Amino acid sequence: MDNNLANVIRSKIDIVDIIGERIPLTAKGKNFFGVCPFHDDSNPSMCVSREKQIYTCFSCHATGNVYTFLMNYEHLEFPEVLKYLGDRVGVIVEGSKYSKKNTKFDKLYEAYNLTAKYYQNNLNSSLGKEAKKYLYNRQINDEIIKEFGIGLSLNKKDDLVNLLTKKGYDLATLNNIGLAVDDYDVYRDRIMFSLYDITGKIVGFSGRIYKDNNQNKYLNTKETAIFKKGEILYHYHIAKEECRLKKSVIVMEGFMDVIRASTIGIRNTVALMGTALTKEQISLLKRLSNNIILCLDGDSAGVHATLSIGQNLFDQGIEVKVINLPDPLDPDTFILNNGQESFENLVSSVINFSDFKMLKLRENVDFRSDEEKANYINSVLEEMTKITDEIRIEVMLKRLAKEFDIEYNTLQMRLYSLKKAQNTPKEMALPIKKDVKKKDKYVKAVEQVFYFMLNNDWVISQVEKEKLILAEETMRNLCSEIIYFYKQNGFINTADFYTYVNDKDDILVLLNSILADNYNEKTTKEELNLYFKVIKDYSIKQEIKRLNILMKKEFDPLQQALIAEKIRKLRIGE
Repeated sequence: MDNNLANVIRSKIDIVDIIGERIPLTAKGKNFFGVCPFHDDSNPSMCVSREKQIYTCFSCHATGNVYTFLMNYEHLEFPEVLKYLGDRVGVIVEGSKYSKKNTKFDKLYEAYNLTAKYYQNNLNSSLGKEAKKYLYNRQINDEIIKEFGIGLSLNKKDDLVNLLTKKGYDLATLNNIGLAVDDYDVYRDRIMFSLYDITGKIVGFSGRIYKDNNQNKYLNTKETAIFKKGEILYHYHIAKEECRLKKSVIVMEGFMDVIRASTIGIRNTVALMGTALTKEQISLLKRLSNNIILCLDGDSAGVHATLSIGQNLFDQGIEVKVINLPDPLDPDTFILNNGQESFENLVSSVINFSDFKMLKLRENVDFRSDEEKANYINSVLEEMTKITDEIRIEVMLKRLAKEFDIEYNTLQMRLYSLKKAQNTPKEMALPIKKDVKKKDKYVKAVEQVFYFMLNNDWVISQVEKEKLILAEETMRNLCSEIIYFYKQNGFINTADFYTYVNDKDDILVLLNSILADNYNEKTTKEELNLYFKVIKDYSIKQEIKRLNILMKKEFDPLQQALIAEKIRKLRIGE
């Protein structure tokens, strides 16, 4: 790895800017704080240091520099992050060579890539004329077909299987990853959509019928080691940049909805893999934007899904908005029938989820019935207990009072009593204590010395002189790497050192543990010597322990005497 280039690029980047573009940060003193994106965080527990150019979460202990943040947040390889940051600051990185980590799934990704090319070739061959005609009739042209990698599975039982087996894939693998079933092609005579993970790797397919038959409209790849339906969102890898620019993400139901919106320039869209929303998908949406807009189908099933998903997001503390499509249209059909301008008008006139919910509460209410009218008003007031904007509450109460000729004070008192009932303290569950391994005096001393080394270059030479004997291999490795980095570069700082050890997983774990604790930065020789003494005393105790075990196993009296003498000298400090 060309660390000099990586360090040059990092020195031109402010980590506060990079993280601040992805999660809101608030300045507190000389540091910045935000909600950590690497665990289910509700209170800002991530600290970002402009001075040190590193971040640390005090809850989950996620720690690193700008490279590690983007790698973990965007799920990118180091070369991709380097290229992104290099382009941002005008530093060319093409000439540098970086080794990509191989994974046990690389062979599977290759199989899906080959399959995607096979499907695309089919669609563009003479065998794809009928399927292309179907797409053209739905106003999906060649440009869109190419952009979204749309393909065609042939009406043959083992065409794909034969191709992949010739490429070296065994039938068991093809069955396991959902490309074959009982050794035959899963997909036959369907228009094929590639499914991508959040990094842009193909992990599966969805096949759509295009002829009149009795088969299911869509057939998706079964869940595999790399395809988990509840952990991906269609179009995510393409939409993420657009979502940041637009400061919003629009959630749709189907692939065709996203594709159609893209044809009119609306690309900050993702599609669900079904009509449910998982915890993992909510986390992905929160990474894209705090402004989440639901644009599901306008039919009764779509409305039900909007209410369910909206409530789920609302319960997570997200103020979600809704594009209210007319029944029974989906976004694809609406755009085809009404055009770009009409859809853009819908997007610009989104309503709050709570307003959408109350709008739906009105439907099928017989306002001639006093009982139904009262039930409706109570339902609206129940919803209003979840709204925190006092001005909005007042506007809504006045509107209810005027519409139903009820005293404003009556409604206000009823709302107050509902809120009071909801806020009545309930029996609190005892918190579950997590088993956190406490660090003993020796470990704390070693980690403190390492922290001193990262922040004071003069400490490095002191550690070298002492020739400390460290108990664990990872500790010894980290110590050696800090010394080597300093000698090679003539300086030491945590952010650049992080880049240097980026591919050394065992060292990174220890480094994260050190940076996540509240160690002192500055020291004196006198204080440093106290830590050295703790480390040396521990080493002596461990050596005495080892010699005692050795002496018990020794039967030669002369050898026992020699071991005993060594133990004596260690105890008196010789």
